Amino acid sequence: MRVRVKICGITRPEDAQLAVDLGADAIGFVLWPGSPRTINSEIARSIAGKIPKTVTKVGVFVDPLPNDVAWLVEFIGLDTVQLHGQEATEPFEWIGAPLVKAVRLDTDQDIERAADLPRYVTPLVDATDRRLMGGTGQLADWRRAARLAARRPIMLAGGLVAANVADAVRAVRPWAVDVSSGVERYPGVKDADRMIRFFQAVAGVNVEAV
Repeated sequence: MRVRVKICGITRPEDAQLAVDLGADAIGFVLWPGSPRTINSEIARSIAGKIPKTVTKVGVFVDPLPNDVAWLVEFIGLDTVQLHGQEATEPFEWIGAPLVKAVRLDTDQDIERAADLPRYVTPLVDATDRRLMGGTGQLADWRRAARLAARRPIMLAGGLVAANVADAVRAVRPWAVDVSSGVERYPGVKDADRMIRFFQAVAGVNVEAV
């Protein structure tokens, strides 16, 4: 199975275009003001409008109001909603966009809770950080992530870089990987060389799976 790639924390059109050119399956806009990678909805809309329809445009939210999310989905042109806080997924089902829910697997009970998420929700396994909520560069628990991935498709985030993403994919077998800080020069600004090497590493491990 080919592992998909999401490049998150996009704030500049040139970074979005490079991600597309390198073969990104999805790009993410952080629409939470508490993040150093937050993006204005007007800029996100402008960038999204230039992205091919074949690339999924994801809005990342932390504890938002469902009505606000629904408006931004329409205004920006988002394809998927990623919930990265303490919110439940059920209030967002009516929006009609596919949902991604960030989960932290600190205990075996967390695996069970993530496995029991509704089937219209894709779990995203990230490292635990209750303040920054993501983009920390810390590794997720690959052992627990692999146990969850054996039960349902997941996205894997948390400290992924070109040097470790192949090992992460081999260990976890995720449906997709999600990277932000691991391909950055500094928060919100991507580094072309790091992005190229990241995609090369994923391509290499994808060849192994053929």
